[in-house]
Amino acid sequence: MTFTLPDLPYEKSALEPHISAKTLDFHHGKHHATYVNKLNEFTKGTVYENQTLVDVIKNTFQKDDKIFNNAAQVWNHSFYWLCMTPNGGGKPAGIVGEKIKESFRSYEAFAEEFKTAAISQFGSGWAWLVADQGALKIVKTPNAVPPMVTKQDALLTCDVWEHAYYLDYQNKRPDYVSTFLEHLVNWNFVEQKLTQALG
Repeated sequence: MTFTLPDLPYEKSALEPHISAKTLDFHHGKHHATYVNKLNEFTKGTVYENQTLVDVIKNTFQKDDKIFNNAAQVWNHSFYWLCMTPNGGGKPAGIVGEKIKESFRSYEAFAEEFKTAAISQFGSGWAWLVADQGALKIVKTPNAVPPMVTKQDALLTCDVWEHAYYLDYQNKRPDYVSTFLEHLVNWNFVEQKLTQALG
C-alpha cells in the first residue's frame, strides 16, 4: 500500500492567531509530508509495504529504527492535527471532563501536570493524555515514540518538537503549551477516543 499525507481537518489559517498558517504550511506540508515520502521509500519492497500504518509501527519498534521513526511520525502528526480545532481548548465537559476530574482531582491539576510533561520533555518528543487499562494518565515520549507501543490508548497529544512552535513562539515552549490547552484542544475528538478506549 502507498501511505498518503492526510489533509488537515481545517484551513491552514483556521488556528490563527495561536498557530499561524506559515507554521502549518511548514509543519504539515513539509515535515509531515517528508515522513510520508520517506516511509514509502523505506518500506518499498519490504514485508512492511502492504501492512497498515499501525502494524508497521508495532512490527518495527526496537527492530528497524529507520522505518519505525517515519511510520510513527506519520501516525503521531495525523493524530495531532485532529487534537486541535478552531475555538477549542478550555475546560472539557461530558465523559472526558468527568474522567479528568476522577483521575487528576480537577481540570486545573490535569492542566498543570500536562504542561509539566510537555515542557520537561528534553529535546524532541510528545506529551500525551492516554487511557491505560481504563485509567487516564499523562505520559511523555521522546522523538517519535507513540503510546501504542506500550499498549496505551492515545487520547490527546501536544507536539513539542521545535518545528511545531518555533516560528510562532521561538524558544517559549511553555507559552505554546499553555495556548494549546487554553485555545486549541479539540475535546470532542478526545471524548470520541476515550469512548473507544473504554469500549
